[in-house]
Amino acid sequence: MSIAYLDGAYLPLEEAKISPLDRGFLFGDGIYEVVPSYAGNMVGFAPHIARMKNGLAAVGINLDWSEADWADLCNRLIKENGAGNLGIYLHVSRGADTKRFHGFPENIAPTVFAFAFEIAPPPVADKALVHSYKVSTDRDLRWERCHIKSTALLGNVLHFQQGYKQGHGETLLFNANNELTEASACNAFIVKDGIVSTPPLDNQLLPGITRHIVLDVLRQDGTIPVEERTVTMDEVASADEVWITSSSKEIAPVIEIDGVAVGNGEVGDVWLAAQALYTAGKFNY
Repeated sequence: MSIAYLDGAYLPLEEAKISPLDRGFLFGDGIYEVVPSYAGNMVGFAPHIARMKNGLAAVGINLDWSEADWADLCNRLIKENGAGNLGIYLHVSRGADTKRFHGFPENIAPTVFAFAFEIAPPPVADKALVHSYKVSTDRDLRWERCHIKSTALLGNVLHFQQGYKQGHGETLLFNANNELTEASACNAFIVKDGIVSTPPLDNQLLPGITRHIVLDVLRQDGTIPVEERTVTMDEVASADEVWITSSSKEIAPVIEIDGVAVGNGEVGDVWLAAQALYTAGKFNY
């Protein structure tokens, strides 16, 4: 039985209930995070919470919680749910009003909800064991505030579903200038001639925590050149390697895009080195 948290109470997940007038339910008016943990050790906790706070501020949800408050909640959920391989889902909506109205209500408390769920063991730097991906591509049709980790994910869901119904594990997105933005639920990287490149942060993509850790560990190590710059879809098509990154996937190699092999169609050596560096350093954040 999974134990969840809802507005100050720890209770079985199936007993957690919110009002149908909660603005998270009516409008997707909220912010969320997912923090992975392995054997009780969280990955990227501090940057996840910093992004949560930035998102809440960006949409004007006032929640007076410190990083220590979030740590207490996450650690309690890990303990209550067995301290195995767990994802900790954190969700804050603007709260429940007495009516449905687009304008922000005054004097209501945010709804804070969290629960733990089982995740796969962490990926390892092994070409024979890694789960590689075949993906689709599509013009990015989401809103222009993708840097905010909003709970309003319908645009992302529709892009993911397009690839999923074709038997693919993700959808790479590009803007009107034929430039790579990200994927429906991941950030994206390419490798060409040993250089790792990823689009720079702006309103078109989420500042992914795994993206941040990957860039940081590669720069600290210094053996793999890395850059944040505009990446065209022509460069994606001619890349030696393509990766997608997320908290659950870590660094996942892409071996096929729209039915065409990436590079030689096999998991690359740069991925292998990068995943090893990520594995060694991911608990430092």
